[in-house]
Amino acid sequence: MEQTIPADQLKWLYGFIAAAIIVNFSGLFVTLIAPDATLYATIAKNMVQHHDYINLYANGHDWLDKPHFPFWITALSFNIFGITTWTYKLPGILFLMMGAWYTYKLAKALYNEQIALWAVLILLTAQHIVISDNDVRAEPYLTGLIIASVYHFYKANIKNSYWQLLAGCIFAACAIMTKGMFAIIPIGGAIVGHFIITKQWKQLFSLRWLVAIVITLILILPELYCLYQQFDLHPKKVIFGQKGVSGIKFFFWDSQFGRFFNTGPIKGGGDPFFFIHTTLWAFLPWSLLLFVAIFQFIKKGVKDIAAYEWYCISAALLTFLLFSASKFQLPYYLNIVYPFFAIITAQYLYSVQNAKSIMGIRITQIIVIVLILTAVGLLEYFFLPVEFKWPTIILLIVIYILLVFLPDMAGDTPIKKIVVGTIMATFIVNLYLNLVFYPSLLPYQSGSSVAQFINKTNQKNYPVMQSGEDYLWPMQFYLNQPVSTLDTTHGNHPANTFLLYASADFVNKLTAKGWHLQETYETQSYNISRLKPVFLNSRTRKTAITMMQLVIVNPLYTPPVILLNNIGPVKHPGK
Repeated sequence: MEQTIPADQLKWLYGFIAAAIIVNFSGLFVTLIAPDATLYATIAKNMVQHHDYINLYANGHDWLDKPHFPFWITALSFNIFGITTWTYKLPGILFLMMGAWYTYKLAKALYNEQIALWAVLILLTAQHIVISDNDVRAEPYLTGLIIASVYHFYKANIKNSYWQLLAGCIFAACAIMTKGMFAIIPIGGAIVGHFIITKQWKQLFSLRWLVAIVITLILILPELYCLYQQFDLHPKKVIFGQKGVSGIKFFFWDSQFGRFFNTGPIKGGGDPFFFIHTTLWAFLPWSLLLFVAIFQFIKKGVKDIAAYEWYCISAALLTFLLFSASKFQLPYYLNIVYPFFAIITAQYLYSVQNAKSIMGIRITQIIVIVLILTAVGLLEYFFLPVEFKWPTIILLIVIYILLVFLPDMAGDTPIKKIVVGTIMATFIVNLYLNLVFYPSLLPYQSGSSVAQFINKTNQKNYPVMQSGEDYLWPMQFYLNQPVSTLDTTHGNHPANTFLLYASADFVNKLTAKGWHLQETYETQSYNISRLKPVFLNSRTRKTAITMMQLVIVNPLYTPPVILLNNIGPVKHPGK
C-alpha cells in the first residue's frame, strides 16, 4: 500500500499540519476554564508552593479523585517557567502533539505515509481535540500516552523487541497514573482485539505480555506509594464522608469501576447513546465520514480478515462500547481514541475510488462546512464578543478567501480538495473560538478576573476570603496570596480588615445582619462551562448572569473612608 507522495503535495501537507499545530496552540494564553482546569492547576500550584509532590490537596482538604502524573508534569512546568495560564496548558498540548506524532508513526507502519499525514490532520482538526488544547484536563495527556503505548506494543510484537516492550510499558504506566486502570482498555483492546480477530493465538499468549503486565505494575508503584502515604496510612481521615477509605482500593476499583457500575463514591447517570451524539459534534468536521469509514471497514474486513489490521478498530470500538455502557459519562472521555478514529477515517478517504462515493463525500463535507461556518456567524451575531480585533478580523478574512481558492491549488484529486476545504473551515472555526469567543467569554468567569484585579490593587495585602457560591478554583489559582472560604456560622473570618468576594445577594444579606462592608468592584458572573442560549444571546444575557462583588470588610467598626490603593468600582465589559 506504500506510495510515494509528490514533493509539492508533501509540502502542502506539511504546511497544513504546521497550521493545524498553530491553531491548537492559539488558546495557550486564554484564561483557564472552571471547574476542572482551574482545580487541576490549583492542585499543581499547591504542590509547587508547599514542595509536596506526594499529597494532593484542594481547598485545604485531602483530594482523592485523579492520579498524580499530570500534576507532576504540570508542577514541573510551573517550577521551570512559573505559575501562569500558559505554563499549565503547555505540557498537556505537548502531550497531544506527541499523540499526533505517534498517530503518524502507527498509521505509517500500518498503511502508508499519505494516510499517516491525513490521519494527523484529521486528529489535529477534530473539534474536541482543539477544545481540549484550550480547556486542558487529563485527556490531552492520555491521548498522547495511549497511542504511544499501542505503537510500541505493536512494534514489540512484530520486531520481537523488549526495548519496544519497555517503551510501551512506560507509556501505559503513565497513562494509568493519569486516569486510572481504565486507561488500559484501549491499549489492551488494540493488541488483544487484533490477535483474537486474526486468530493469532500464539502471539496472544506470548510470554512477552505477561512480562509487560509485570513491568507496568512495577512502574505504577510511585502512584501506589503516594496513595498509601496520604490515605491508607491514615484510616481516621474523613474522605467522601467516611473514615477508613483506602486510596489504593479507590485507584484500582472505585475510581473507574465504581463509576462504571455506579457503586463508587462518585456517581453519575448513563445514556447508551450519549457517545454517539457526542461524537457527532466532538469529532466534527469528520464525524459523518468516521461513521461511514467504520461501517465500510467492518463490511470489507469480515470478508478477508487476514488482509486488514484490527488494532485501531479494536481499540476504538471496545472503548466506545464500554464507555457507552458506563453510568458516568462526559464528552471528553472519548478523546483518547480519536487517534484511532483519525487513522480509520484517513484510510477510508485514501481508499475511496468510486465516483458516486466521492460525490457523496463532497456533498456531505460541503454541508458540514456550511453548517459550522453558519454556527460561527450565528454565534458572532447573538453573542456580540468584545474581543474581535482588526488583526483577527483580517486573519479570518484571509482564511475565508483561501477556503475558496486553496483546495484547487493544493489538491490534485477530488478527495484531496475536499480534505483541504474541510481543514480550512476548521481553522476559521477554531481561530474564532480561541481568539474571539473565549477571550470575550472568560471575563464572565468572575473569580479569575477578580483575582487578577486584587493582584494589581491590594497593595495593603488585606487577607482575601470568598463566599463559596461561585467555583472556588479560579480565585485560588489566579490569586497571588492565600484565599479562604467564609463560614458565617462559625465566624472564621480575620479579626481585622479583609476582602470578601461574594454575590451581591450574599453581600446584601451580610449588610442586613449588620456587617460593615464597602463595595470596591462589581462584575457579572456566569457558569461558562455550561453555556445556554439565554446567556449566549446578548439581548437576554442580563437575565442569566449573577452580580458578584468584591467588598472590604471591617469586623470592628465602619471607618469613614476605606479604600485600597487604586481600587474603585469597575464595570464588567458589556455591563
